[in-house]
Amino acid sequence: MPLNPKIAQILEMVARAKRPPYHTLTPREARAAYATSAQILDVAPAPMYDTQDIEIPARDGATLRTRLYFPFEPSWTQPAPALVYFHGGGFTVGSIETHDALCRKLAHDACCVVASVDYRLAPEHRFPVAVNDAFDALQWLHAQAETLGIDPARLAVGGDSAGGTLATVCAALARDAGIALRLQLLIYPGTSARQQSESHARLAEGFLLSGETIQWFFAQYLQDDGDRDDWRFAPLDGTRGMPDFTGVAPAWIAAADHDPLFDEDIAYADKLRAAGVPVSLRRYEGMIHEFFKMGGFVPEVAQAHAEAVDALRSALEVPDER
Repeated sequence: MPLNPKIAQILEMVARAKRPPYHTLTPREARAAYATSAQILDVAPAPMYDTQDIEIPARDGATLRTRLYFPFEPSWTQPAPALVYFHGGGFTVGSIETHDALCRKLAHDACCVVASVDYRLAPEHRFPVAVNDAFDALQWLHAQAETLGIDPARLAVGGDSAGGTLATVCAALARDAGIALRLQLLIYPGTSARQQSESHARLAEGFLLSGETIQWFFAQYLQDDGDRDDWRFAPLDGTRGMPDFTGVAPAWIAAADHDPLFDEDIAYADKLRAAGVPVSLRRYEGMIHEFFKMGGFVPEVAQAHAEAVDALRSALEVPDER
């Protein structure tokens, strides 16, 4: 399908700006560049009843800043459902701040608490630190849910891009730990060990996320090339430690047809279905990687947001009147 006209306009603007691609920058420079541009095209921040930044302990003694979004007043007599969210950015860039508007949107429209986790980034913290951080945060939030006004029986995990990878890995780890999640909300997640699909070859240049940038991100994150085979990096086709996905939480997956990750997203949906996992796969025509954060400029993104919200509300049993 052809590019959405607004998406094509964005790509033209990016080309005219001649900004250096991330893979030509240092990690610090890339983070600054992403932070500057991340919310330019995003939706306006939705109002919240309250936001709270808390510190969650990690297994190695570090603390993980996590932002709680409360769209309504917390209640300890009627605890709220919650989404634990992991931002995208190739495990190297991105933060709570770059994904603030998206998390507010999900919290406001789905009428649930969102916990946005600032897991540690590469190259300072290489694989599997991000995975460990993500699951440590999920476990802690589940254990402390009632003290936060959250219902531990109505939890979902989610994330975009690299955050989607972390979310789907956490879904399998949660099953093994006895944490019953309601949903894994996966927005163009990375799932493959080696990017050799047709969509990676066809869309390697000119669609915002380039093949070179993908490999640069992974060079920052992985300790060595052998880490690609670990299932916690590649839940689609990793060859080391791959679990059976039977019994993991149902998945809602957003795939963009002009995203290099498109084929692996489709393949991952098929893998989950083969394990008996209920999957709702949404293919968004004319869209590119990162499109979920372009709703302030691309009107059609509203449909994707609404469908993600509908999936959350249904899985978390949010009453229609809330």
